[in-house]
Amino acid sequence: MILVDSDVLIDLLRGYPPATEWLDSLPETEEIAVPGYVVMELIQGCQNKVEQNRVRRHLGGFGVAWPSPADCDRALDVFVTYRLCHNAGLLDVLIAQTGVTMEVPLYTFNQKHYAFIPGLHTVQPYTK
Repeated sequence: MILVDSDVLIDLLRGYPPATEWLDSLPETEEIAVPGYVVMELIQGCQNKVEQNRVRRHLGGFGVAWPSPADCDRALDVFVTYRLCHNAGLLDVLIAQTGVTMEVPLYTFNQKHYAFIPGLHTVQPYTK
């Protein structure tokens, strides 16, 4: 399974060639999931219904992954621990905890946002 962060999805939505080539190179059997909070971030960035519908259509083929209440409790502990010393972002911690719980890497270019999260492995899926 591949868990995809918002920056990679934005590249895909914009038709960035390295991103689309990466996606096209994945085996058809590879399951792609998006943290629910990432879907919400992308919808938040829409300026109108046309953009919102485009994002929803584009993400329609991907699974949506949500953390459980216990995962949210763990995310809270991580947030309290790293908020002040690493400027941890609320959504970043929730997104990261989704990957930690699922035991899958998070495909992202935001290494700085996630470097301090215990148990999270990140992957840069293509070269920028």
